[in-house]
Formats: sequence, structure tokens, C-alpha cells
Amino acid sequence: MATATVAALKPAAAKAPGVSDDRELVRRAQAGDKEVFEELVRRHQRRVFAVAGGILRRREDVEDIVQQVFVKAYFSLKRFDQRAAFSTWLYKITVNECWDLLRKKKVRPLLYESDLSEEQAQQFSAAERLDSGAQDVSDKLQAQQQVENLLQGLDERDRMMLILKEVEGFAIEEIAQILDLNANTVKVRLFRARRRIVNQVRKRKDGSG
Repeated sequence: MATATVAALKPAAAKAPGVSDDRELVRRAQAGDKEVFEELVRRHQRRVFAVAGGILRRREDVEDIVQQVFVKAYFSLKRFDQRAAFSTWLYKITVNECWDLLRKKKVRPLLYESDLSEEQAQQFSAAERLDSGAQDVSDKLQAQQQVENLLQGLDERDRMMLILKEVEGFAIEEIAQILDLNANTVKVRLFRARRRIVNQVRKRKDGSG
């Protein structure tokens, strides 16, 4: 069943995930309802594609990883205890599968610095508010082609974090749970990635001017 379901996956639009509905569907799927698991796949496949696409560049790799994610989720579902949201658990599987693939291909993602304190995060937030160009980033990230152009210079993790936040609308806390990071660290990494993009935009404007 799992192979047939996953083989049919396409990056099509899906219903917006609902946490409370997911919990009930997960309970039914854990009890052996295979059709319910297929509904969970339909609900979350678009965002799983987006998460994988934020890390991996090759379309073929993204499609392979998405299939692996749902196969792994299917066979691991009975061990999922629902202490976290199903979506968070699923996206964490996605991130781990992507990093495993990058390691196999000997692509070395940039390592994160140590978790930052609340005071350090506030300092970065204050600096971000003073950056007049920072607001332009969200506008730039509305179109997929512009996203790709602006994100080319970022490493895999920073690119994925920006896609999760600016395009997919994940909250800071969700991203932190998915990546097993302190929320302050996520804020700072996003700030730095945005600033790099703002600098790119300014350089392009200066060059065209």
C-alpha cells in the first residue's frame, strides 16, 4: 500500500493541514486505517516538497526524498506518540532524510553556531528593524523565480529556513522544532540570511544604476 501511495505523489496543491484533525487521523491510521494515511499524505505532500526543495537543488532528488519520507512515516507511524504535531514530526523526517542524502553526496552543510541567548537575539532583532531594506525581502520572496535568484548564494540550511519562513509561512517555533534548534538561533540565522539577500539586491540595483 505504502509503495503505491507514495509512487503516485505529485507536488500538487493540498488542503491546509489542521492540527486537531491530524491528531484524529493519526490515531485512526495507527489503528490500521490505510485510507486515512493516504489523506495525511494528501494534506502534507505539498509542504514536504517545499521543505525538501529548500534543501536540495535537483528536482529528481526532491522527488526521491519525498517518497522516502512518506514510506518512512508510514512504517514509523505506530511509534509516533503525538507529543509533537504530526506536521512537525513529518517535516523533521524530511530534513533528516535530506541531510542524509547530502552527506552521502559529500556535500557539507554549514554548521550552526552555538545557541544564542535572549539578549543576543534581541540585539539582532533591533538591528533588523533598523535595516530599511529588510522589509523588501518578503516582497521579493513572493515569486518563485525571484526566490530562486535571491537564494542562490545561500547555503542549503539558510536557504531552506528562508523558504520555510517567507514562502511556506512556518512560525519560528515550528522551524526550531523541525531543526532541533533554539528559537533564538533560528531568528539570528534568518536575520543574517535576509541581510545577505538585502545586500545582493542593493548590489544589483547599484550595478544596474
